[in-house]
Amino acid sequence: MAIVGGFDIHRRQVTFDYLDTVSGQVRRGRIDPACREALRVWLRRFAGRGDVTFAVEGCTGWRFVVEELQRAGITALLAEPTETAHQRGPKKRAKTDKADARHLRVLVAEDRVPLSWIPPEQARELRVLLQLYRDLREEHTAWAQRIHATLFHQGVPGLAGRLADPRARAVLEHGQDIGLPAAGAQAVAAALRRMDDLEAALAPVHAQIAAFARHQIGCKALAAELYGIGPLVAAIVWAFLGDARRFSSSAQAVRHTGLDVTVYSSDDKRTPGHLSHQGPPILRWALFEAGHQGSRTSSPDHLYYTDVAARIDANRAALSAARKLARRSHHILRRLGDAAYAPLPGW
Repeated sequence: MAIVGGFDIHRRQVTFDYLDTVSGQVRRGRIDPACREALRVWLRRFAGRGDVTFAVEGCTGWRFVVEELQRAGITALLAEPTETAHQRGPKKRAKTDKADARHLRVLVAEDRVPLSWIPPEQARELRVLLQLYRDLREEHTAWAQRIHATLFHQGVPGLAGRLADPRARAVLEHGQDIGLPAAGAQAVAAALRRMDDLEAALAPVHAQIAAFARHQIGCKALAAELYGIGPLVAAIVWAFLGDARRFSSSAQAVRHTGLDVTVYSSDDKRTPGHLSHQGPPILRWALFEAGHQGSRTSSPDHLYYTDVAARIDANRAALSAARKLARRSHHILRRLGDAAYAPLPGW
């Protein structure tokens, strides 16, 4: 490698630090503003060079930097943030943008960058849609909870949990007829309108995700072979678990999801374990929801689920089933190899 470097990304600027390994010259500075056009212009200095490598941490903003590097024919390395910080060592040093860029440059030069997977373009696009769906769904749930809270606070019985029932909806739209004061009726009416708006936004997003998942090879395999996984969950697992071949075992895939239990023990003392929560939150959510399907008698994991639920509780049973699904997803995607992430034409 003739040129190695690192980028530290912030909303206002991108700090760079790169080394010409032939001349030994180091250049540092900022690209301002932090946008595609400014970065694209800056990268023109490396036109015609085939031996340029830059690393960037996998934090917010990495996508446009990696895409512009690839567009310019430059090797892009996506560094895993936690492991990158760990490689700084225990010694206290000043942490600045310049120091972060220099640290990445050193890791590239020494071939020690802890690599993260760079998803293909369709997976990157699907991730945006999936996150949008999750955000809209969470907001919809929050407004439903506000209605429940308002009804309970005002002492209105018999409607909780039935917001999807058209008859309950008709009653809520005339809140004062069920004993709600004017302000409470206004709050419920506003929440219902917001829920309608969110449902209208959710429907096309869900349809787009489902259409992709029903035709993409990896998503189809996950949905066909795993009980409790439909198009939506299959798309989430496909997009956020990623290329399973980068994991040496299914246990590493579980660790990536953040569903693994951390343990700290010394001598005969051992603290209670808890979830590491290190992976993508949306992936944990999807696998956990799918894990609850183990409660169905037709599930292949039903006996296992009921045994754990009886000994501990239903949430622990769903978590255990979710780990099983993560392992099975790893094996399915690994078996498919390159075909698992083959681009879907026309999408």
